[in-house]
Amino acid sequence: MPSAAAAVSIVSGWATAVIATSLITGWWDTDELFCVAIGFLAAVSAAATIGGLISLLLRRRIGRLLIVVGAIVALMIFAGLFVAGADLPRIVYATPVLPAASIVLALLPAAGRWCR
Repeated sequence: MPSAAAAVSIVSGWATAVIATSLITGWWDTDELFCVAIGFLAAVSAAATIGGLISLLLRRRIGRLLIVVGAIVALMIFAGLFVAGADLPRIVYATPVLPAASIVLALLPAAGRWCR
């Protein structure tokens, strides 16, 4: 299960970065503060997810927590899609499933046993 958590977290992080970049480029002319906030959240999510992945693969307990934090921040970015009313392809609105899956896989007992 830790390998599944790592794989889903990588894909989730990539999707989050793509969505954040799309939001920033699409809204920069109209709302710079919103774009700065999304950029900050993307940086926090990326740092937590990357740190969590490395820690998880090194069998450190903190890795699970960092993956969860990164995924929660990613969900906040996706919430920005709905608040901003961004016009994006329909598949983008299904991508919050990835961070949610990262949370579930990181919190499974198998991942906890892996880190012990």
